[in-house]
Amino acid sequence: MDRSALAVDVLPAARRLLGCVLEADTPDGTVAVRLVEVEAYRGRDDPASHCYRGRTPRNAVMFGPPGHLYVYFVYGMHFCANVSCLSDGEPGAVLLRAGELLTDPGVARERRPTARRDADLARGPARLAALLGLRREDDGTDVTDPASRVRLRAGAPVAPELVRTGPRVGVAAAAELPWRHWVDGSPAVSPYRAGTRRRRSA
Repeated sequence: MDRSALAVDVLPAARRLLGCVLEADTPDGTVAVRLVEVEAYRGRDDPASHCYRGRTPRNAVMFGPPGHLYVYFVYGMHFCANVSCLSDGEPGAVLLRAGELLTDPGVARERRPTARRDADLARGPARLAALLGLRREDDGTDVTDPASRVRLRAGAPVAPELVRTGPRVGVAAAAELPWRHWVDGSPAVSPYRAGTRRRRSA
């Protein structure tokens, strides 16, 4: 994917990421998913964002340049991944919430043996990261570089009538903003549960 496509505000970046393909080379083989659910976090004016209080060594990737993975550990259990956007120096990223498997289900099942259905393999940000083997050492990876272990490829555009927006999930502040985007009808989209707001952990 061309970096310039992500050098925009978080909301159009989130919309552009729907339908894109995220692929990763893992010890079990290459795994690829079509992104069907994402969530935008802008920066200093967004109290739910990791960079709301300024730049730190941990959130530095969110400040650009665009097209890099921001990977963080949450609840002491899971990794989640974002893609940086906006222009270099402007903080913002899009959380990758869910994807539909495009590659060998056998390889995916080896990586996520507890998944009950194929639709559950990358349903939710922690499951998506686990399927692709994303960990702290992937923080800062340039996903626009074809030579990277993790790569983002432009996919077929999602028809506007299939794009839905709604409140964000799992945040303690500004959860009501309709900054979550998803593909209507995809079985991989995670269900929205009101009242489960937790603060995102870096």
